[in-house]
Amino acid sequence: MKLVQSWGRLDSKLHQVVLLTSPQQSKIEIKEKFPGLAFGNGRSYGDICLNPNGFLWNTQGLSNFCSWNPETGRLTTEAGVLLKDVQQTFLSRGWMLPVTPGTQLVTVGGAIANDVHGKNHHAFGTFGDHIIRLWLLRTNGQEIECSRSVNSEWFEATIGGMGLTGVILKAEIQLKQVSGPWLESETIPFQGLEDFFSLSDSSESKWEHTVSWIDCLAGINTRGIFMRANPSKHIEREKTASKPKKIFFTPPISPVNKFTLSFFNTAYYWIQRGRSGKSIVNYKDFFYPLDGVLEWNRLYGPNGFYQYQSVIPRETGLDATREMLKEISRAREGSFLAVLKTFGKRPSSGLLSFARPGVTLALDFPNRNVKTLALFKRLDSIVEEAGGALYLAKDNRMSSKMFVKTYPSLEKFLPFRDPGITSSMSRRLFGS
Repeated sequence: MKLVQSWGRLDSKLHQVVLLTSPQQSKIEIKEKFPGLAFGNGRSYGDICLNPNGFLWNTQGLSNFCSWNPETGRLTTEAGVLLKDVQQTFLSRGWMLPVTPGTQLVTVGGAIANDVHGKNHHAFGTFGDHIIRLWLLRTNGQEIECSRSVNSEWFEATIGGMGLTGVILKAEIQLKQVSGPWLESETIPFQGLEDFFSLSDSSESKWEHTVSWIDCLAGINTRGIFMRANPSKHIEREKTASKPKKIFFTPPISPVNKFTLSFFNTAYYWIQRGRSGKSIVNYKDFFYPLDGVLEWNRLYGPNGFYQYQSVIPRETGLDATREMLKEISRAREGSFLAVLKTFGKRPSSGLLSFARPGVTLALDFPNRNVKTLALFKRLDSIVEEAGGALYLAKDNRMSSKMFVKTYPSLEKFLPFRDPGITSSMSRRLFGS
Protein backbone atom coordinates (compact mmCIF):
# COMPACT_ATOMS: atom_id res chain seq x y z
CA MET A 1 0.00 0.00 0.00
CA LYS A 2 1.22 3.51 -0.82
CA LEU A 3 0.09 6.98 0.23
CA VAL A 4 -1.14 8.94 -2.79
CA GLN A 5 -2.30 12.56 -3.05
CA SER A 6 -3.85 14.55 -5.83
CA TRP A 7 -2.28 17.90 -6.77
CA GLY A 8 -4.44 19.84 -4.28
CA ARG A 9 -2.87 17.86 -1.36
CA LEU A 10 -6.14 17.99 0.58
CA ASP A 11 -5.50 14.55 2.04
CA SER A 12 -3.30 11.52 1.61
CA LYS A 13 -4.80 8.02 1.39
CA LEU A 14 -3.40 4.50 1.02
CA HIS A 15 -3.70 2.86 -2.41
CA GLN A 16 -2.55 -0.39 -3.97
CA VAL A 17 -0.53 0.97 -6.87
CA VAL A 18 0.04 -1.30 -9.89
CA LEU A 19 2.42 -0.11 -12.61
CA LEU A 20 1.18 -0.82 -16.14
CA THR A 21 4.07 -1.41 -18.52
CA SER A 22 2.54 -2.76 -21.73
CA PRO A 23 -0.90 -3.36 -23.24
CA GLN A 24 -0.55 -7.10 -22.71
CA GLN A 25 0.54 -6.80 -19.07
CA SER A 26 -2.20 -4.19 -18.49
CA LYS A 27 -4.84 -6.64 -19.63
CA ILE A 28 -3.65 -9.25 -17.12
CA GLU A 29 -3.28 -6.83 -14.20
CA ILE A 30 -6.63 -5.12 -14.71
CA LYS A 31 -8.50 -8.42 -14.93
CA GLU A 32 -6.89 -9.62 -11.69
CA LYS A 33 -6.72 -6.40 -9.65
CA PHE A 34 -9.96 -4.48 -9.74
CA PRO A 35 -12.06 -2.42 -9.15
CA GLY A 36 -9.48 0.23 -9.78
CA LEU A 37 -8.70 3.49 -11.57
CA ALA A 38 -6.11 4.61 -14.12
CA PHE A 39 -3.64 7.10 -12.60
CA GLY A 40 -1.32 9.25 -14.71
CA ASN A 41 0.99 11.90 -13.25
CA GLY A 42 -1.36 12.97 -10.43
CA ARG A 43 -1.92 16.54 -11.66
CA SER A 44 -5.69 16.54 -11.19
CA TYR A 45 -6.45 18.90 -8.32
CA GLY A 46 -9.31 17.02 -6.66
CA ASP A 47 -10.47 13.45 -6.11
CA ILE A 48 -10.97 12.42 -9.75
CA CYS A 49 -7.63 10.54 -9.72
CA LEU A 50 -7.97 8.84 -6.31
CA ASN A 51 -9.36 5.47 -5.20
CA PRO A 52 -8.50 5.15 -1.46
CA ASN A 53 -7.87 1.61 -0.19
CA GLY A 54 -8.33 0.31 -3.72
CA PHE A 55 -6.23 -0.20 -6.84
CA LEU A 56 -4.58 2.55 -8.86
CA TRP A 57 -3.31 1.40 -12.25
CA ASN A 58 -0.33 3.68 -12.81
CA THR A 59 -0.05 4.34 -16.55
CA GLN A 60 3.37 6.01 -16.45
CA GLY A 61 4.91 2.73 -17.63
CA LEU A 62 2.96 3.09 -20.88
CA SER A 63 5.46 5.65 -22.10
CA ASN A 64 6.28 4.77 -25.72
CA PHE A 65 5.68 6.60 -28.95
CA CYS A 66 4.09 4.02 -31.26
CA SER A 67 4.13 5.64 -34.69
CA TRP A 68 4.76 9.02 -36.33
CA ASN A 69 3.88 10.35 -39.76
CA PRO A 70 6.02 13.43 -40.59
CA GLU A 71 3.87 14.19 -43.62
CA THR A 72 0.54 14.43 -41.82
CA GLY A 73 1.69 15.21 -38.26
CA ARG A 74 -0.21 12.28 -36.83
CA LEU A 75 1.35 10.76 -33.70
CA THR A 76 0.25 7.54 -32.01
CA THR A 77 1.45 7.36 -28.43
CA GLU A 78 0.85 5.30 -25.33
CA ALA A 79 -1.30 6.91 -22.66
CA GLY A 80 1.43 7.44 -20.06
CA VAL A 81 3.56 9.75 -22.21
CA LEU A 82 3.76 13.28 -20.77
CA LEU A 83 2.73 16.25 -22.90
CA LYS A 84 6.22 17.59 -22.14
CA ASP A 85 7.75 14.63 -23.97
CA VAL A 86 5.54 15.23 -27.00
CA GLN A 87 6.45 18.92 -27.12
CA GLN A 88 10.19 18.37 -26.69
CA THR A 89 10.39 15.51 -29.17
CA PHE A 90 8.38 16.97 -32.02
CA LEU A 91 8.98 20.71 -31.75
CA SER A 92 12.40 20.28 -33.38
CA ARG A 93 10.57 18.55 -36.26
CA GLY A 94 8.17 21.49 -36.66
CA TRP A 95 5.14 20.09 -34.83
CA MET A 96 3.45 20.78 -31.49
CA LEU A 97 0.30 19.84 -29.62
CA PRO A 98 -2.52 22.04 -30.95
CA VAL A 99 -4.12 22.33 -27.49
CA THR A 100 -2.33 22.20 -24.16
CA PRO A 101 -3.39 23.01 -20.59
CA GLY A 102 -1.46 25.22 -18.15
CA THR A 103 1.00 22.44 -17.35
CA GLN A 104 2.81 20.06 -19.66
CA LEU A 105 3.40 17.62 -16.80
CA VAL A 106 0.21 15.63 -17.47
CA THR A 107 -0.10 12.39 -19.38
CA VAL A 108 -1.83 11.99 -22.73
CA GLY A 109 -4.37 9.65 -21.09
CA GLY A 110 -5.09 12.21 -18.37
CA ALA A 111 -5.49 15.00 -20.92
CA ILE A 112 -8.07 12.88 -22.78
CA ALA A 113 -9.93 11.71 -19.66
CA ASN A 114 -10.31 15.33 -18.52
CA ASP A 115 -10.65 16.77 -22.05
CA VAL A 116 -8.36 19.62 -21.04
CA HIS A 117 -8.41 23.03 -22.68
CA GLY A 118 -5.85 25.74 -23.23
CA LYS A 119 -5.61 29.44 -23.97
CA ASN A 120 -6.79 28.90 -27.55
CA HIS A 121 -10.20 27.30 -27.04
CA HIS A 122 -11.83 29.93 -29.25
CA ALA A 123 -9.58 28.84 -32.12
CA PHE A 124 -8.78 25.14 -31.56
CA GLY A 125 -11.32 23.76 -29.07
CA THR A 126 -10.23 21.16 -26.51
CA PHE A 127 -7.56 18.43 -26.43
CA GLY A 128 -10.19 15.87 -27.38
CA ASP A 129 -10.95 17.72 -30.60
CA HIS A 130 -7.53 16.65 -31.89
CA ILE A 131 -7.71 12.96 -30.99
CA ILE A 132 -8.11 10.93 -34.18
CA ARG A 133 -8.76 7.64 -32.42
CA LEU A 134 -8.02 5.88 -29.15
CA TRP A 135 -7.69 2.38 -27.79
CA LEU A 136 -9.68 1.51 -24.66
CA LEU A 137 -9.25 -1.54 -22.39
CA ARG A 138 -12.25 -2.60 -20.31
CA THR A 139 -11.86 -4.53 -17.06
CA ASN A 140 -13.61 -7.55 -18.63
CA GLY A 141 -10.72 -7.78 -21.10
CA GLN A 142 -12.57 -6.23 -24.04
CA GLU A 143 -10.44 -3.91 -26.20
CA ILE A 144 -12.24 -1.15 -28.08
CA GLU A 145 -10.75 0.99 -30.83
CA CYS A 146 -12.90 4.06 -31.31
CA SER A 147 -12.98 7.30 -33.28
CA ARG A 148 -15.56 9.74 -34.61
CA SER A 149 -16.57 7.18 -37.26
CA VAL A 150 -15.89 3.82 -35.55
CA ASN A 151 -17.53 3.04 -32.20
CA SER A 152 -18.20 6.76 -32.00
CA GLU A 153 -20.40 6.41 -28.91
CA TRP A 154 -17.43 5.01 -26.97
CA PHE A 155 -15.25 7.83 -28.28
CA GLU A 156 -17.69 10.51 -27.08
CA ALA A 157 -18.03 8.88 -23.67
CA THR A 158 -14.28 8.46 -23.13
CA ILE A 159 -13.25 12.01 -24.14
CA GLY A 160 -13.72 13.85 -20.82
CA GLY A 161 -15.12 10.65 -19.27
CA MET A 162 -13.04 10.91 -16.06
CA GLY A 163 -11.38 7.54 -16.78
CA LEU A 164 -14.61 5.71 -15.98
CA THR A 165 -15.23 4.01 -19.34
CA GLY A 166 -12.04 1.90 -19.30
CA VAL A 167 -8.27 2.34 -19.33
CA ILE A 168 -6.97 4.39 -22.25
CA LEU A 169 -3.99 2.46 -23.60
CA LYS A 170 -2.95 4.68 -26.50
CA ALA A 171 -4.22 7.43 -28.78
CA GLU A 172 -3.57 8.92 -32.19
CA ILE A 173 -3.18 12.71 -32.04
CA GLN A 174 -3.15 15.29 -34.82
CA LEU A 175 -0.26 17.65 -34.09
CA LYS A 176 -0.05 21.21 -35.40
CA GLN A 177 2.71 22.45 -37.69
CA VAL A 178 4.72 25.37 -36.27
CA SER A 179 7.77 27.41 -37.24
CA GLY A 180 9.45 27.19 -33.84
CA PRO A 181 9.09 27.72 -30.10
CA TRP A 182 8.39 31.45 -30.21
CA LEU A 183 5.23 33.48 -29.79
CA GLU A 184 4.53 37.13 -30.53
CA SER A 185 2.71 38.27 -27.41
CA GLU A 186 1.09 41.44 -26.16
CA THR A 187 0.34 42.37 -22.54
CA ILE A 188 -2.46 44.85 -21.84
CA PRO A 189 -3.57 46.10 -18.40
CA PHE A 190 -7.32 46.59 -17.98
CA GLN A 191 -9.76 48.02 -15.46
CA GLY A 192 -13.14 46.39 -14.96
CA LEU A 193 -14.85 43.31 -16.33
CA GLU A 194 -16.37 45.26 -19.22
CA ASP A 195 -12.85 46.03 -20.44
CA PHE A 196 -11.93 42.34 -20.14
CA PHE A 197 -14.87 41.25 -22.32
CA SER A 198 -14.17 44.02 -24.80
CA LEU A 199 -10.54 42.89 -25.10
CA SER A 200 -11.61 39.25 -25.50
CA ASP A 201 -14.15 40.08 -28.20
CA SER A 202 -11.69 42.17 -30.20
CA SER A 203 -8.81 39.68 -29.81
CA GLU A 204 -10.34 36.29 -30.58
CA SER A 205 -10.54 36.73 -34.35
CA LYS A 206 -6.91 37.88 -34.65
CA TRP A 207 -5.08 36.18 -31.79
CA GLU A 208 -4.70 32.42 -31.33
CA HIS A 209 -4.15 32.57 -27.58
CA THR A 210 -5.87 34.81 -25.03
CA VAL A 211 -5.93 34.74 -21.23
CA SER A 212 -5.98 37.18 -18.36
CA TRP A 213 -4.90 37.44 -14.76
CA ILE A 214 -7.19 39.37 -12.43
CA ASP A 215 -6.82 40.80 -8.95
CA CYS A 216 -9.44 38.67 -7.19
CA LEU A 217 -9.41 40.91 -4.11
CA ALA A 218 -10.32 44.08 -5.98
CA GLY A 219 -14.08 43.29 -5.92
CA ILE A 220 -16.15 45.58 -8.16
CA ASN A 221 -12.98 47.49 -9.08
CA THR A 222 -11.58 44.44 -10.82
CA ARG A 223 -8.28 45.07 -12.52
CA GLY A 224 -6.17 42.69 -14.46
CA ILE A 225 -3.61 41.91 -17.12
CA PHE A 226 -4.77 40.64 -20.52
CA MET A 227 -2.30 38.54 -22.51
CA ARG A 228 -2.64 37.45 -26.12
CA ALA A 229 -0.26 35.71 -28.49
CA ASN A 230 0.24 34.29 -31.96
CA PRO A 231 2.85 31.83 -33.25
CA SER A 232 5.98 33.61 -34.46
CA LYS A 233 8.58 32.84 -37.08
CA HIS A 234 11.07 34.71 -34.94
CA ILE A 235 14.39 32.89 -34.43
CA GLU A 236 16.53 34.05 -31.53
CA ARG A 237 18.97 31.33 -30.62
CA GLU A 238 20.42 33.16 -27.62
CA LYS A 239 17.07 33.42 -25.91
CA THR A 240 15.74 30.40 -23.99
CA ALA A 241 12.87 29.64 -21.65
CA SER A 242 13.33 30.42 -17.97
CA LYS A 243 14.85 27.58 -15.92
CA PRO A 244 12.43 26.04 -13.38
CA LYS A 245 12.82 26.62 -9.65
CA LYS A 246 11.53 24.29 -6.95
CA ILE A 247 9.75 24.51 -3.59
CA PHE A 248 11.72 22.01 -1.48
CA PHE A 249 9.50 21.81 1.63
CA THR A 250 5.96 22.30 2.84
CA PRO A 251 5.70 25.25 5.27
CA PRO A 252 3.93 24.36 8.56
CA ILE A 253 1.47 27.23 7.99
CA SER A 254 0.27 28.40 4.61
CA PRO A 255 1.88 31.73 3.70
CA VAL A 256 -1.18 32.46 1.54
CA ASN A 257 -3.37 34.80 3.61
CA LYS A 258 -5.23 38.08 3.14
CA PHE A 259 -2.11 40.14 3.88
CA THR A 260 0.27 38.32 1.51
CA LEU A 261 -2.46 38.05 -1.15
CA SER A 262 -3.14 41.77 -1.06
CA PHE A 263 0.57 42.57 -1.25
CA PHE A 264 1.22 40.06 -4.04
CA ASN A 265 -1.76 41.09 -6.16
CA THR A 266 -0.88 44.77 -5.93
CA ALA A 267 2.78 44.14 -6.69
CA TYR A 268 2.04 41.70 -9.54
CA TYR A 269 -0.41 44.09 -11.19
CA TRP A 270 2.01 47.02 -11.20
CA ILE A 271 5.00 44.91 -12.28
CA GLN A 272 3.07 43.43 -15.23
CA ARG A 273 1.59 46.82 -16.05
CA GLY A 274 5.13 48.12 -16.33
CA ARG A 275 5.91 45.32 -18.80
CA SER A 276 2.86 45.99 -20.99
CA GLY A 277 3.35 46.00 -24.72
CA LYS A 278 4.58 43.56 -27.34
CA SER A 279 7.36 41.00 -26.96
CA ILE A 280 8.69 37.67 -28.22
CA VAL A 281 8.31 34.86 -25.68
CA ASN A 282 9.12 31.17 -25.52
CA TYR A 283 6.11 28.85 -25.57
CA LYS A 284 7.06 27.39 -22.19
CA ASP A 285 6.92 30.78 -20.50
CA PHE A 286 3.57 31.64 -22.09
CA PHE A 287 1.79 28.27 -21.88
CA TYR A 288 3.26 26.87 -18.66
CA PRO A 289 4.24 29.66 -16.23
CA LEU A 290 3.47 27.48 -13.20
CA ASP A 291 5.81 24.73 -14.44
CA GLY A 292 8.56 27.27 -13.74
CA VAL A 293 8.13 26.54 -10.01
CA LEU A 294 8.23 22.78 -9.40
CA GLU A 295 6.14 21.50 -6.45
CA TRP A 296 4.46 24.92 -6.15
CA ASN A 297 1.45 23.20 -4.56
CA ARG A 298 3.46 22.97 -1.33
CA LEU A 299 3.04 26.72 -0.87
CA TYR A 300 -0.48 26.16 0.45
CA GLY A 301 0.83 24.37 3.51
CA PRO A 302 -0.11 21.03 5.10
CA ASN A 303 -3.87 21.49 4.64
CA GLY A 304 -3.59 21.81 0.87
CA PHE A 305 -5.82 23.86 -1.37
CA TYR A 306 -8.86 23.78 -3.64
CA GLN A 307 -9.08 25.06 -7.14
CA TYR A 308 -12.51 26.37 -8.06
CA GLN A 309 -13.06 26.65 -11.81
CA SER A 310 -16.42 27.51 -13.29
CA VAL A 311 -17.81 28.26 -16.72
CA ILE A 312 -20.74 30.63 -17.16
CA PRO A 313 -22.71 31.18 -20.41
CA ARG A 314 -21.74 34.38 -22.11
CA GLU A 315 -25.17 36.00 -21.75
CA THR A 316 -25.02 35.75 -17.94
CA GLY A 317 -21.22 35.78 -17.65
CA LEU A 318 -20.65 39.43 -16.83
CA ASP A 319 -23.13 39.66 -13.97
CA ALA A 320 -22.31 36.22 -12.54
CA THR A 321 -18.56 36.82 -12.65
CA ARG A 322 -19.04 40.16 -10.93
CA GLU A 323 -21.11 38.49 -8.18
CA MET A 324 -18.52 35.76 -7.68
CA LEU A 325 -15.70 38.27 -7.36
CA LYS A 326 -17.73 40.25 -4.84
CA GLU A 327 -18.20 37.14 -2.71
CA ILE A 328 -14.52 36.22 -2.95
CA SER A 329 -13.42 39.75 -2.08
CA ARG A 330 -15.90 39.93 0.81
CA ALA A 331 -14.54 36.65 2.19
CA ARG A 332 -10.94 37.92 1.76
CA GLU A 333 -10.15 34.61 0.10
CA GLY A 334 -8.46 33.87 -3.18
CA SER A 335 -5.19 33.06 -4.84
CA PHE A 336 -2.03 34.57 -6.22
CA LEU A 337 -3.00 33.55 -9.70
CA ALA A 338 -6.65 34.03 -10.68
CA VAL A 339 -7.35 33.27 -14.33
CA LEU A 340 -10.22 34.63 -16.41
CA LYS A 341 -10.77 33.76 -20.06
CA THR A 342 -13.52 33.07 -22.56
CA PHE A 343 -14.34 29.83 -24.34
CA GLY A 344 -15.35 29.85 -27.99
CA LYS A 345 -18.60 28.54 -29.46
CA ARG A 346 -17.13 25.23 -30.66
CA PRO A 347 -18.90 22.30 -28.91
CA SER A 348 -16.61 19.82 -27.18
CA SER A 349 -16.16 16.21 -28.35
CA GLY A 350 -17.03 14.51 -25.06
CA LEU A 351 -20.35 13.91 -23.34
CA LEU A 352 -18.96 15.16 -20.02
CA SER A 353 -16.51 17.75 -21.34
CA PHE A 354 -16.30 20.89 -19.24
CA ALA A 355 -15.48 23.51 -21.86
CA ARG A 356 -18.57 25.12 -23.38
CA PRO A 357 -19.33 28.60 -24.76
CA GLY A 358 -18.92 31.24 -22.07
CA VAL A 359 -16.46 32.70 -19.60
CA THR A 360 -14.35 30.63 -17.22
CA LEU A 361 -12.88 31.77 -13.91
CA ALA A 362 -10.28 29.70 -12.04
CA LEU A 363 -8.85 30.45 -8.61
CA ASP A 364 -6.91 28.56 -5.94
CA PHE A 365 -8.11 28.73 -2.34
CA PRO A 366 -6.12 27.62 0.71
CA ASN A 367 -8.05 24.95 2.58
CA ARG A 368 -9.52 26.71 5.62
CA ASN A 369 -12.14 24.01 6.08
CA VAL A 370 -15.58 25.37 7.10
CA LYS A 371 -14.85 28.93 6.00
CA THR A 372 -13.67 27.90 2.56
CA LEU A 373 -16.52 25.42 2.03
CA ALA A 374 -19.08 28.06 3.06
CA LEU A 375 -17.71 30.40 0.38
CA PHE A 376 -17.95 27.62 -2.21
CA LYS A 377 -21.63 27.07 -1.42
CA ARG A 378 -22.30 30.73 -2.19
CA LEU A 379 -20.29 30.50 -5.40
CA ASP A 380 -22.12 27.30 -6.37
CA SER A 381 -25.44 29.15 -6.09
CA ILE A 382 -24.23 31.88 -8.43
CA VAL A 383 -22.89 29.36 -10.95
CA GLU A 384 -26.08 27.27 -10.93
CA GLU A 385 -28.38 30.26 -11.19
CA ALA A 386 -26.39 31.58 -14.15
CA GLY A 387 -26.60 28.23 -15.99
CA GLY A 388 -22.94 27.38 -15.48
CA ALA A 389 -20.92 24.34 -14.37
CA LEU A 390 -17.78 23.35 -12.45
CA TYR A 391 -14.68 21.66 -13.91
CA LEU A 392 -14.54 18.01 -12.80
CA ALA A 393 -10.73 17.87 -13.14
CA LYS A 394 -10.43 20.55 -10.45
CA ASP A 395 -13.37 19.64 -8.23
CA ASN A 396 -13.28 17.89 -4.87
CA ARG A 397 -16.62 18.71 -3.22
CA MET A 398 -19.43 19.50 -5.68
CA SER A 399 -22.74 17.85 -4.75
CA SER A 400 -24.27 15.08 -6.85
CA LYS A 401 -27.36 17.25 -7.24
CA MET A 402 -25.37 20.09 -8.82
CA PHE A 403 -23.46 17.65 -11.05
CA VAL A 404 -26.67 16.11 -12.42
CA LYS A 405 -28.15 19.54 -13.06
CA THR A 406 -25.13 21.06 -14.79
CA TYR A 407 -23.97 18.16 -16.99
CA PRO A 408 -26.95 17.62 -19.33
CA SER A 409 -25.42 14.64 -21.22
CA LEU A 410 -24.93 12.57 -18.07
CA GLU A 411 -27.73 10.10 -18.89
CA LYS A 412 -26.16 9.38 -22.29
CA PHE A 413 -22.81 8.74 -20.59
CA LEU A 414 -23.96 6.27 -17.91
CA PRO A 415 -24.32 3.13 -20.13
CA PHE A 416 -20.61 3.36 -20.99
CA ARG A 417 -19.29 3.23 -17.42
CA ASP A 418 -17.00 0.29 -16.71
CA PRO A 419 -18.35 -1.53 -13.60
CA GLY A 420 -14.78 -2.45 -12.66
CA ILE A 421 -13.68 1.18 -12.35
CA THR A 422 -14.37 3.47 -9.42
CA SER A 423 -12.91 6.62 -7.87
CA SER A 424 -13.50 8.96 -4.97
CA MET A 425 -15.22 11.31 -7.39
CA SER A 426 -17.45 8.64 -8.93
CA ARG A 427 -18.60 7.49 -5.50
CA ARG A 428 -19.31 11.11 -4.52
CA LEU A 429 -21.16 12.03 -7.72
CA PHE A 430 -22.57 8.67 -8.93
CA GLY A 431 -22.81 6.78 -5.64
CA SER A 432 -20.51 3.98 -6.90
